Amino acid sequence: MKKGLIVVESPTKVRTIKKVVGSDYEVCASVGHVKDLPKSRLGVDVENGFEPEYEIIRGKKKVLEEIRKLARKVNEVYLGPDPDREGEAIAWHIAEELRPLGKPVRRLLLYELTARGIREALQNPADLDERKYEAQRARRVLDRLVGYHLSPLLWEKVKRGLSAGRVQSVALRLICEREAEIRAFRPEEYWTIEAELRTLRGEDFLARLEKKEGRKLRPRSREETEAVLGELERVVAEEGLQVASLRRREVLRKTPPPFITSTLQQEAFRRFRFPARKTMYLAQRLYEGVEIPGEGPVGLITYMRTDSVRVAREAQEAARRIVENAFGRDFLPERPPEYRSRATAQEAHEAIRPTRFDLPPERLRGVLDPDAWKLYDLIWRRFLASQMTPARYETTVVEIVAGPYGFVARGRRLLHPGFLAVYAVPEEDQLLPGLEEGQRVELRKLLPRQHFTKPPARYTEATLIRTLEEKGIGRPSTYAQIVSTIRERGYVESVAGTLRPTELGLLVNELLVKSFPELMDPGFTARMEAFLDEIAEGRAERHRVLAGFYRDLLRDLRAAEENMASLKAGLPSGVRCPECGAEMLLRVGRAGPFLACSRYPDCRVTGDYERDGEGKLRLVRREAESRGSCPECGGDLVLRKGRFGEFLACVNYPDCRYTRPVGTGLSCPREGCDGEIVKRRSRRGRTFYACSRAPDCDFVLWDEPVPGECPSCGAPFTALRVGKRPGRYCPFCKATFAEEA
Repeated sequence: MKKGLIVVESPTKVRTIKKVVGSDYEVCASVGHVKDLPKSRLGVDVENGFEPEYEIIRGKKKVLEEIRKLARKVNEVYLGPDPDREGEAIAWHIAEELRPLGKPVRRLLLYELTARGIREALQNPADLDERKYEAQRARRVLDRLVGYHLSPLLWEKVKRGLSAGRVQSVALRLICEREAEIRAFRPEEYWTIEAELRTLRGEDFLARLEKKEGRKLRPRSREETEAVLGELERVVAEEGLQVASLRRREVLRKTPPPFITSTLQQEAFRRFRFPARKTMYLAQRLYEGVEIPGEGPVGLITYMRTDSVRVAREAQEAARRIVENAFGRDFLPERPPEYRSRATAQEAHEAIRPTRFDLPPERLRGVLDPDAWKLYDLIWRRFLASQMTPARYETTVVEIVAGPYGFVARGRRLLHPGFLAVYAVPEEDQLLPGLEEGQRVELRKLLPRQHFTKPPARYTEATLIRTLEEKGIGRPSTYAQIVSTIRERGYVESVAGTLRPTELGLLVNELLVKSFPELMDPGFTARMEAFLDEIAEGRAERHRVLAGFYRDLLRDLRAAEENMASLKAGLPSGVRCPECGAEMLLRVGRAGPFLACSRYPDCRVTGDYERDGEGKLRLVRREAESRGSCPECGGDLVLRKGRFGEFLACVNYPDCRYTRPVGTGLSCPREGCDGEIVKRRSRRGRTFYACSRAPDCDFVLWDEPVPGECPSCGAPFTALRVGKRPGRYCPFCKATFAEEA
C-alpha cells in the first residue's frame, strides 16, 4: 500500500508533484470545484441558519469516484488545492465525500511547487481549516443572495439576461461615477511663463516664474499673461536677474516591495497592457509548473493570489547573493529590507517571487512563450529590486529674482542607481549649470504657454484594481473576475485602454444605486469583506453576519419592487418626438437602449441617442447605408441590430422579409465551396463563424477569423482566441503566434 494520495485541483500540478514524490504517492486532480450551489434555485436554507445546499457539479461524479478508488489503496489522503479560502472549500468538499472511507485526511499547503516546497508541505501537513471554509461559505451565500434576488428584479424592470452582483455592481458604480465627474468637468484656463536664461559662461537653462512679492503667481487669461510679461520685461531691463538662493540635498527613491496580486496586475497592465485575467492565467501557469528541458515540470513562482509582502529568509539570502555577484556590495542594504503588509493581509502567504534562483529569465528565453517570459522576467526583476538599496539623487533648487518676481529652476542628478539597475532604466538627469548665490544671469527669452485643467482620467484595469484594493473591496482572488464580469455583462467597454460604462451600464447602475443605496455603497461592501475576514479568524459567526445582511436586503428589495422605475415601460427622457412633439421614452430592447415615442402605437418614431457634455440625451436618426441589393425584391440591404447582434435586412420590411448575416469578407476554406464566412449567434447567445452556404457547407469556427495567411501552413486566415488562453492561432495546423489577443 502506498504512503498516501495527493489530490490537487489542476492536472499541471499533478505532473509537477509526481516528479518529486515518485511512486510513493498516488497523485490526481479534482479539476477545480467538485460541489457548488444549484443553478436552478436559491440553494440556501434561509430558515435554517443560511446553510448552503451544495450538490455535486455535473460531470464531477466520475472525478470523485476516481478519487475514492485511489483513496482506498493508500494510508492517508493529502488535499492540496490552492492555499486560499477557495482552495479550502475545494478541499473540504472532497473530504466530505471521502469521510465514509475512514482514511485520515490532511491539508497540504503548497505555497511553491518546487521539490523543497512539496517535501516541506508533506512533512508538515495541516488540518482542514474550518474557519476559512466558513468564510468562503459565507462569501458564496452572500453572492448567491444578492444575485438570486437582484438579477430577476433587473429582468422584470429592464430586460432578461441581466445580472447584478454584490461586488461587481459596486465596481460598476465607481466607473459610472468617474464618467459623471468627467461629463461635469469644465476646463479652466491658466498660463505658465518660463524663462530661457544664460550664465556669463554661456550655459543655457530654463526657470519657471512662480511668485510675485512672495505670493504664488498663476495668470488665468491671455490678458493677465501679457500684462505680466510687459511688466517683467521692464523690471529685468532695469534690475536684471540674480541668483537669490541655491539649495542642494540628497533624496532617496524608495525600493519597491515585491509583488502582491494587485500590484502584479497593475504593473503587467502598465508595461505590457495585459488584462488582469491574462496576467492571472500566465501567473497560474508559472506557479503550477512549466516543462523545463532536462528537468520536467518546474514551478517557477510562489502562489500568485496573495496580499502579503512577507518573504522567506532563504529567498532573501539567495537574492542578495545574485545582486552582490552582478552589481557589488554597494547595491545591497546592510540588512534585508522588511515591508509592511496591509492590516487585512493573510501573512501565511509570501509575496510573489521566483522559486528557483538558478533559473534566471535569460535561461528560459525560448522555453517560455513570449508573454509568459515577459511576466516571469518582471517578477524576477521586481523581487531582486526589492532586496536592493534605494536609488539616490541629488536635487538642486535655484531661486532667481528680478524685482518682485521670483523664478525657480530645478535640477536632479543620479548619484547611485540602486534598485533601478535591475528594475527600470534610470531617468535622464536634469542638469543645471554651476550657479552660486548672488550670481547674475542673462534673460534670453520669455516663453508663455497656455494650459487647460484636465478632467479626471477614466479607470484602466490597473487603476480600478488599485482603487478596489484601497477601498477594501474584493480580495486578491477576485480582482480579475470583477473586471471581466462587468465587461462580459455588457456594462463596461474598453476604449483606448480605459474602462467606459455603456449606456446599459449607466442605466442599470442608476436603478440599483437609487433602490439599494446601502448595498451599492463601497464602504458597506468593504465592511462586508472585513466581516468575512473576521469569520476566517474566528471573531465573528457566519449565521449572525448573514442574518443581518439578509434582513436589510429583503427590506430594500420590497421597496424596489414597488418603486424602481421600469425601462420596459419607458423612462421620461426630456427629448421631444420630431414628428408629433410628444415626449420620447427611454427604453431597453433586445439590441440595447433606445428612444421611442410615448404615443406608440399611434406614433412609431424610434431612434438611437447620444449624450451631450452634460449627460443630457439627444435623438440620433442616421440614414441607413446601403450594403447591396436584396436578391428577392431589389430593394437596398441595410444594417440592422437584433436579438442575436447585427444583420442585413431589406428596407422594404415587412413586405419583404429577406435577411442574411453580416459577412467577414473571408472566403470559405472548404474546397469547391464559394461561400463567405459570416458571423452568427447560437441559441445560447454564443458568437460563432460559419459558411454562408450552410447547411450545404458545415464549416464552423468558434473563434474570430483574422485576415492574413498562416506563416506555418499557408491557410487563408488565422483565428483569435479570447478567454483563459488568449492569443492568435491557426485553426488548421494549430500553430500559435505571439501577438496579444
